[in-house]
Amino acid sequence: MHEVNTMNIYEWQTTGGKNEIEEYFKNTTQYEQAEYYKIKNEIETKGYQAFSQLNTRKLYEKLWEIKISKNRIMYVIVDVENVYFIHACKKEKGKTEKYELDKAIKRAKSENLM
Repeated sequence: MHEVNTMNIYEWQTTGGKNEIEEYFKNTTQYEQAEYYKIKNEIETKGYQAFSQLNTRKLYEKLWEIKISKNRIMYVIVDVENVYFIHACKKEKGKTEKYELDKAIKRAKSENLM
């Protein structure tokens, strides 16, 4: 039987301790909030395997995104036990806005994740 490893999710926080990812999803629909918490639960309980079931796409180097409706969670997988959610945003056009991508890259680099 294949062992399932759980995964820790670390969410971007400001220097004042505000969780930017949680705050973002507080301002979305109930459906989108429910999807966000469902995805978090899947990752925490199923670990790395959960990503194969999610709608993801590579953005830049180690930076990926999870698609939830028109919302995006940008993340970096550090190893099979740890993932960092570093930015959340709404996709307004056909592709991720450059300033949103730049913000995520800057955060990932500031945490030495890239």
